Amino acid sequence: MTSVGEHATAAQTTIVDSAATVIEFSVNYEQTKHLADGNAVHSDAIAAGEHMWRIKYCPTPMSRDLCLSLQLLSKSSDINAIFEVVLIDKDGTPVEFRILHRDGSSVPAPPSDIAKHLGTLLDTADAVDVSFVVDGKMFYAHRAILVARSPVFRAELLGSMAEAKMSSITLHDIAPATFRAMLRFMYTDALPGDDKLGGSPLEMFQHLLGAADRYALDRLKLLCVQKLWNNVSVDTVATILACAEMYSCHELKNMCIGFFTVEKNFKKAVLTEGFARLVHQFPSIIPELRDSIGA
Repeated sequence: MTSVGEHATAAQTTIVDSAATVIEFSVNYEQTKHLADGNAVHSDAIAAGEHMWRIKYCPTPMSRDLCLSLQLLSKSSDINAIFEVVLIDKDGTPVEFRILHRDGSSVPAPPSDIAKHLGTLLDTADAVDVSFVVDGKMFYAHRAILVARSPVFRAELLGSMAEAKMSSITLHDIAPATFRAMLRFMYTDALPGDDKLGGSPLEMFQHLLGAADRYALDRLKLLCVQKLWNNVSVDTVATILACAEMYSCHELKNMCIGFFTVEKNFKKAVLTEGFARLVHQFPSIIPELRDSIGA
């Protein structure tokens, strides 16, 4: 049983019978999610079935996959095993269950490289069948990928809308840099590095959040929310709160309001230009702030 919780990495073994072992392997996700690719967290050695084993966990912050494996530490390699995995959140709630196999005679599969290949497909523009004009700049893409990733693009490119019959589509109310970053995410499922965003990362993630909301890219929207929250300060909280309100990011909105409830934060944040714009753009936010601070 694997638990991602608030404790340091540890393993505790309980013997159920001579052929089965129950393992609790707790991982502090916040401490491990930034590990470099290829690094892993291991459990202590585990005695089970007359052999020694250990659990290997690879953090995958850009993927929803659970990257777990069972490693044989004994000299013999021709050992087959079946193990059940229950992923438990820090509040004790089971969130995933799997039955996995370890075949001693199999060859380990390499990491998935589909994102790399799709990114290359985007870069080379091979077999493109649709283009977008964004503020005078041309972007080439593949309908199949766009409709698979976005229900909005699916409706536009496969439905009865005029765009379904157009080979070139002009988009408005989105900047070329924002569209480029969104398109890259749709092919690779990854955010660009801050060094590739150009300009202010805070502004880019606000624009990218808007694009994600527009095209119903829920994972991209959540990743932008995380990036914005990581940049919250007394100087930025009002601007981020306005962004959360505009694009219906309720969790981010509540976190920003919570930031305001700290008296020292409130006194400084209300003096910023961002707060003045927030009040002008969303005057209804004032009663919510007042109620939260009063509480």
